[in-house]
Amino acid sequence: MRVSVLQENLAKGLAIVGRAVATRSTLPVLNNILLETEHAQLKLSAMDMEIAINCWVGAMIEDEGRITVPARLLTDFVNSLPKERIDMVLQPRTQTLHLRCTHYEANIKGIDANEFPIIPTYQGDMEAPSVEVAPNKLRRMIDQVAFAASKDDSRPTFTGVYTHLEGDKLTMVATDGFRLAVRSTLLEEPASTGMGVIIPARTLSELARIIGALNLSDEEGVELIFSQARNQIMFHMPGVDLISQLIEANFPDYRKIIPTSYNTRAVVDSHEFLNAMKVADLFARDAARSVKIALEPGQPGKIVLTATSAELGDNVTEIEAMIEGDAMHATFNSKYMIDVLSVIETPQVAFEAVSATRPGVFRPVGGSPEDEYVHVIMPMSPR
Repeated sequence: MRVSVLQENLAKGLAIVGRAVATRSTLPVLNNILLETEHAQLKLSAMDMEIAINCWVGAMIEDEGRITVPARLLTDFVNSLPKERIDMVLQPRTQTLHLRCTHYEANIKGIDANEFPIIPTYQGDMEAPSVEVAPNKLRRMIDQVAFAASKDDSRPTFTGVYTHLEGDKLTMVATDGFRLAVRSTLLEEPASTGMGVIIPARTLSELARIIGALNLSDEEGVELIFSQARNQIMFHMPGVDLISQLIEANFPDYRKIIPTSYNTRAVVDSHEFLNAMKVADLFARDAARSVKIALEPGQPGKIVLTATSAELGDNVTEIEAMIEGDAMHATFNSKYMIDVLSVIETPQVAFEAVSATRPGVFRPVGGSPEDEYVHVIMPMSPR
């Protein structure tokens, strides 16, 4: 293998695939990145048995070849180089990759590429069901949902995002048992078949990161390809494929969790509510993130946030709101409230509740009719 590539292009490619490198694998080759020539480009691949990433980098190919080299060493070395051309030559007999960039040279010992597991690549004519979503829309959907998935591996179902296709509607749902996020959007073209799969939340977070790194325009759609036969999903983007295992489980009927009515509804400035909650959280951190919320009707109505710390003191914040229905007092987790308010994109948000012991519901006010978002949070026991 004899390849020349620009340092900034290689560094960007390594950053994209690097997050898929295994960190605690019993297979040493999974600590490496696979470099191979393909279609007059340099292909970088990494996998950790849950997700895999292929990335193609523009390069000048003199001789074909493939090798795997330690990911961390290669990435750190390339990131230390000037933004000049890097020449790479593989010495097949010793499985050593020689790199040269201006006055920097290195020999990195690798492992035979034949030991690296085979990663599927996009074929373009796959028979598996697929849909295309605008990258920025998909990234916003992920940002509004993935954080609500559980971090507890003992409940694998809840560590994923239930992704449901039905006609021209794509819905993503995540819950950790204390909160529920549901985000749906309309597709430009309907799916050929309806289905529901559970995608690891980590996979979607990596996808959002890659979309941001590639800086894709909305004309460059992200294709979602569902391969149920292999229990995998592939996200195909210009120059990058992300492949992930799916979680085999039955997701609970989330529709039953969303309240269909309310006794009290407050419409409030989203940014003001978020800022008030962040202030309350300063005092709630030592009190299990417990914040008391009072919805008080009137002309104008108001929302009163109260947080108390036995050691630090207390905080009371009032913000104006349009409130209909009964007065209500309830206690909620400040972190959960901040998480959802941070991803509300509309200037105003509605907060609905039935009683102090029933879930509170957030809904954006005045958003696009084709984009629906509902976020449900369970109240805490009053302290």
